Amino acid sequence: MEEQDYTRRSQRPTKRKLRKGRAIFTLLILCVLVVAGYSIMQYRSGLKLANQTQVEQEDFSGDTLKGDIENYLILGVDTRGEEKSRTDTMMVLSWNKSNNDIKLVSFMRDIYAEIPGYQSYKLNTAYYLDGVQLLKDTLTNMFGLPIHHYALIDFKNFESLVDILAPNGVEMDVEKDMSENIGVELKQGVHHLNGQELLGYARFRHDAEGDFGRVARQQKVIEALKNELLTPANVLHLPKFVGAAQGYITTDYSSAEEMQQVLKLLSKGKVNIEKATIPIEGSYQFQNFSHAGDSIVIDVEQNKAFLSDFLGISLE
Repeated sequence: MEEQDYTRRSQRPTKRKLRKGRAIFTLLILCVLVVAGYSIMQYRSGLKLANQTQVEQEDFSGDTLKGDIENYLILGVDTRGEEKSRTDTMMVLSWNKSNNDIKLVSFMRDIYAEIPGYQSYKLNTAYYLDGVQLLKDTLTNMFGLPIHHYALIDFKNFESLVDILAPNGVEMDVEKDMSENIGVELKQGVHHLNGQELLGYARFRHDAEGDFGRVARQQKVIEALKNELLTPANVLHLPKFVGAAQGYITTDYSSAEEMQQVLKLLSKGKVNIEKATIPIEGSYQFQNFSHAGDSIVIDVEQNKAFLSDFLGISLE
């Protein structure tokens, strides 16, 4: 009898542990379901916002990927409802997937370039003439630079994406008062800029630095947005941001592939971006052409050698 009582008593703590474990497991399942439900709702909300994107997907033939370094052509355009437009922002984002290093190269829009099938003109005219593929081919032919994918965003869509990701604005150190031809008025100092203000900051060029200053600010904006994307406080905004990006950003990726690439990048932790601008210092001169206006004539081989060293790839 005593032995039976002892056995029953010894089983009670085990049962309590089992009940406690079951309760914790049930709570975890509920949390996962709530988070998943919230994420799906926000993602769909973002999709709905961007269901009438202004920039249609284009035919694009990227280079075959060799090795771990993948290059993305990043373009910003100001359509203003027009059928054709020039690219205001031209960057190549180079991602080394083996170590998660990212290099960002900006190309000045006034570079005088040989455009395949057309006469030489400013680099940003290539997109105007025949879209993303022609611009890609121009860069590849000029520098031997392989480009594997592209992403294109209209500036109005950029404003919307910024406001979704950072509803309280993106912190930016505005180095001087700015207002001319950017649609907003910015004062010198550290401010939290909304989408329209951040775009205005990135596009300002009416000072002594001209387009070189604008390119530097565009890179500064990319860095700030990367930080916002990786900030824990913005985790709740990410599902809606990703959903909206499906419509606002035009790319050769499918939606599933876009998500996969973003998750791969974020899963590897801290992301550092090294930045450069083409042409490099001391490798160019200004020249005026009757058909193209004031242009930047560059030493192609000098810039090609820099690109090869900076990106860590051999350029043919």
